[in-house]
Amino acid sequence: MLGPLILAASRSDRMRRLVSAAPMTKPVVGRFIPGETVDQVIPVVAGLTDRGLEVTLDVVGEDITTRAQATAARDAYLRLIERLGPLGLGTRAEMSVKLSMFGQSLEGGHELALANVRPVVEAAAAIGTSVTLDAEDHTTLDSMFAVHGELRKDFPGTGCVIQAYLFRTEEDARRLAAGGSRVRLVKGAYKEPASVAHQDRAGIDKSYVRILRTLMEGAGYPMIGSHDPRLISVGQELARRAGRKLDEYEFQMLYGIRSEEHLRLAAQGHRMRVYTAYGTDWYGYFMRRLAEKPANLLFFVRSMITKN
Repeated sequence: MLGPLILAASRSDRMRRLVSAAPMTKPVVGRFIPGETVDQVIPVVAGLTDRGLEVTLDVVGEDITTRAQATAARDAYLRLIERLGPLGLGTRAEMSVKLSMFGQSLEGGHELALANVRPVVEAAAAIGTSVTLDAEDHTTLDSMFAVHGELRKDFPGTGCVIQAYLFRTEEDARRLAAGGSRVRLVKGAYKEPASVAHQDRAGIDKSYVRILRTLMEGAGYPMIGSHDPRLISVGQELARRAGRKLDEYEFQMLYGIRSEEHLRLAAQGHRMRVYTAYGTDWYGYFMRRLAEKPANLLFFVRSMITKN
């Protein structure tokens, strides 16, 4: 019951102000977001990769209302790529982008988002890595998939995210698996109506397994985005049945959540990628992390109470 309330709060300007102003918010946010600048996050990337992990980097921020903000988002990613280049990490450090940051919701937003994200994808390819397009609420997905299709014409390694709680996703998965794309499967972290999405955990989990089987049996590269121990085990078994080698799929988890599991999977030879967000506009991202798991909310509240 808490999840939908927290998701609603993630869109509330009043709650944004209250949470942002709380004295202990930023230290707690630091569990999930290790920095606000590229200078702060680059050492984090180096530390993770030195321990055998891989990363995908997200410059947080979604409430874009002007073209200038969309251009600034593009430039933030280009600065990130410029800093990643000398590290020589290749695909061990990729990027995740939300098209809302690139102007998708503005007038002419589809074309604007495509125009802004293309230079980022080009620059990523130039240093030997790739970009994954994050999924947002269901109203944006047709545009996201269209941008994904356009980018893959020149940059076939461009990935995308699909969400197990949406009814449409099983069909999307069949199309993407047949096309050989890189696909991250997640449960979903937006408040969606019952007309388009499963509302119960059991229904979401069953959908996740069906979709993951489709991806594992397909021609693409599955990316298992989950912290759920059951789904991690299911992913390993489905990969085994599909005859996939350890480098033919990967696990992805959020920075700051189940960090020991990150290292355990990497030690077993799995590709384990840590979704690492940074930036100053962290509120929406942070609130969705709280909504995904009640333990995250309890951690936040306990820290607010026990710290001076």
